[in-house]
Amino acid sequence: MAAETKPKTLLAAVTYFTNPDNCVTFLASRRWTDGVVLCPRCGSKEVGFIASRRIWQCKTRHPLSQFSIKVGTIFEDSPLGFDKWLPALWMIGKDKNGISSWELHRALGVTRKTVWFMLHRIRLAMQDNHTAGKLGGEVEVDETFVRGKARDMHRDKRAEKIHGRGPERKPIVAAVLECGGKVRAKVVSSRRKAELQSLVRDSVESGSAV
Repeated sequence: MAAETKPKTLLAAVTYFTNPDNCVTFLASRRWTDGVVLCPRCGSKEVGFIASRRIWQCKTRHPLSQFSIKVGTIFEDSPLGFDKWLPALWMIGKDKNGISSWELHRALGVTRKTVWFMLHRIRLAMQDNHTAGKLGGEVEVDETFVRGKARDMHRDKRAEKIHGRGPERKPIVAAVLECGGKVRAKVVSSRRKAELQSLVRDSVESGSAV
């Protein structure tokens, strides 16, 4: 897909992804970056595209030789169309401060239950594979306390969760950031030196500048 056709605004994304052919082209160009479509079941390159149904046919004889762009992805087995999935991905990817389920619910016009299902799958797909090597180079390490704002909580929940001020009873999240690269984050039980150093040793290559 040419760079100039990529949607740059939410309105452009919604308009662009209402066309099913655009959705298939967009996803195929990212799934098979070299342009060679592979059968997700046998890995064969001998596949043909059936344009009328927007699916591929593997020429190797085996069960389920026909497959769509959804097979083997977070979209598989979901009845939800790409006109919902792709704008949701666009919004999550563009929003640096995160996006709430309520915001997606209002923007996409789907139920909260559907949004929770979508967010669960999208966040699962965004998880980093920690077995794919450690971080290196210049690395930053920090921790923070995480909890929703008191004013956004129901009165009963606020009374249950908030006692006193400051970090009391707040979950602690520690993160390791490779400058210009990946980030690893983990919920930790304390800010003590031993626990944070353990996270650094598990996530950062020896010899890196921390």
